Amino acid sequence: MSKISVLISAALLFIIAGCSSSERTTKNVEESRDEEQTADTVNPADAKSKAMEYFINGSVFETKGDYADAVLEFQDALKYDTSAGIYYALGKNYYYLGKTPQALANAKQAVDLDPGQLEYKSLVADIFSSASQFDSAAVVLEKMIAQDSTSLTSYYRLARIYETSKPLSAVKIYKKLTNIIGPEWNVLIRIADLYEKMGNIDEAANTIKQLLEIDPGNSSLYKLLIDYYSKAKKYDEAIAAANDLLQLNPDDLEAREKKAQVYLSKGDWESAAKEYSYILDKPGIPLDAKMRVGASYFMQSLKDSSLTPVAKEFFEKIDKDTTDWEVKMYLGAIAINQHQDSLAIGLFRQVTQMAGWNVQAWVRLGGLYFDNHKYDEAVKVMDEAIQLFPDDFTVNLILGLSLAQSNKNSDAKPYLKKATDLNPSDVTALSAYGYTLSQLKENDEAMKYLKKALTLSPNDVNLLGTLGLIYDGLQDWGGCDSTYEKALSLDSTNALVNNNYAYSLSERGVQLDKALRMAEIAVNAEPLNASYLDTIGWVYFKLGQYEKAKEYIEKAIQVGGESSVMLEHLGDIIYKLGNKDKAKQMWEKSFSLDSTNNRVKIKIEKGEI
Repeated sequence: MSKISVLISAALLFIIAGCSSSERTTKNVEESRDEEQTADTVNPADAKSKAMEYFINGSVFETKGDYADAVLEFQDALKYDTSAGIYYALGKNYYYLGKTPQALANAKQAVDLDPGQLEYKSLVADIFSSASQFDSAAVVLEKMIAQDSTSLTSYYRLARIYETSKPLSAVKIYKKLTNIIGPEWNVLIRIADLYEKMGNIDEAANTIKQLLEIDPGNSSLYKLLIDYYSKAKKYDEAIAAANDLLQLNPDDLEAREKKAQVYLSKGDWESAAKEYSYILDKPGIPLDAKMRVGASYFMQSLKDSSLTPVAKEFFEKIDKDTTDWEVKMYLGAIAINQHQDSLAIGLFRQVTQMAGWNVQAWVRLGGLYFDNHKYDEAVKVMDEAIQLFPDDFTVNLILGLSLAQSNKNSDAKPYLKKATDLNPSDVTALSAYGYTLSQLKENDEAMKYLKKALTLSPNDVNLLGTLGLIYDGLQDWGGCDSTYEKALSLDSTNALVNNNYAYSLSERGVQLDKALRMAEIAVNAEPLNASYLDTIGWVYFKLGQYEKAKEYIEKAIQVGGESSVMLEHLGDIIYKLGNKDKAKQMWEKSFSLDSTNNRVKIKIEKGEI
């Protein structure tokens, strides 16, 4: 028997299965195995017949899913005929059983005996793939394509293997497929996906355009094209694609939202607002979708006040269709931004009445104001929240931080202390409380909380800067300098640390050149920071450059307003410039702002530094 066909017709299998009981088949097999006959012990005609009998039995078992029994039958068939087809059938059933080495050995034997059979090679490729030997599988598939360049399945399988390891090769193979069969949906979508994964968004978009030629009314393809153009920052092309889709379906709200998002990516909030306004006017839009739009514009309006009316218009539209408390909350926040305090109070009262139980409402609003440096507004909101949630960690923290940022450290202290009690391992609460204590000159207590925070976050530059400031107040110059140096080793351009370290050195009259360099870093980072201007002016004073010192101190007062320290500094500079009467006036003005400053008092009494 030169070759046994791999495919047994369904009709033949049905007849065999119907005419032979499994009991009889098993009996025959057992008898044949007992006899241990082979092709050498029977004549050729009987050998072929025996091989066919076992082969058919094996095929029957295979169709039933009894792969182990099928293997036994095919093994017996091989005793009488070592044809490629039997090795193939045996390898295939070993493959079904998950016995990779046996499957591979028999499949390779089939290929060696009959290299022209693509089906045999296909099995070898399957076995390699199942064993995650993808390079070996690819080699086999490449040979299959070389043998039959019209084998579309081989192209597709090889491309799928290459997708992970050689995506560019996968693209080339997929393109060969399209050359053979023309633009085909499943192939092109794979190409687009591969281009996107490789970061070649332009080619991904071009492939989607090819797909649109096949299916010009497919809205999903248009939306994918919009996304690709947006990723490539080709905003005009993305908007054009959105417009094409909206011409096909003007009521496609998802397309309008995508178009709006493209405008937002361009920074064109006004054009985006027109699209969002269209969406909000449509009935049936879920409230959470409307709220997302409104909230986005509210947050942007905190940075760009020209968008405040747009945010207000959105929330007023939403308010007409709902009684949701969040809408009132945002409208109240917008009223504060527009200095309509009485309106804001009324709206917040409604929020309290409608959802006084919802702490997150207060936290989100207070946190939003704080993040945008609107500390007075945050205090207003959190003052109400603390009455409702006196033991909430975040409410206490935001209120304490807001008060501290408004230089109301005595008021901030109890709330920050409560926050550290409620969450003793929160670095923000510990550091904020430590800083507030230092501002109140409670340095020993401040040190305790800051050191605890540093154990949790040892490389926090702001924490180190605050600790350095406390060491400076305690006149622990070793601790002060080493702490500032560590902070600058982590962030050499930190403006606040450079400023504070420079001021400390200038007050001591040491390393003045180094102090000047650090003061310059701070002023260059924030040219209109009054504190930084005062520091560099004071460094110049210590260096004896009085005219330059006067220039910076006067600018500091102009920018930040009069303070006791700055006026004292200005008085000292004027004294050095020879105008003792005017210097005394500055000192007296300084003392009127801070009557606890004995150093200034002595200068006034003596009339000199």
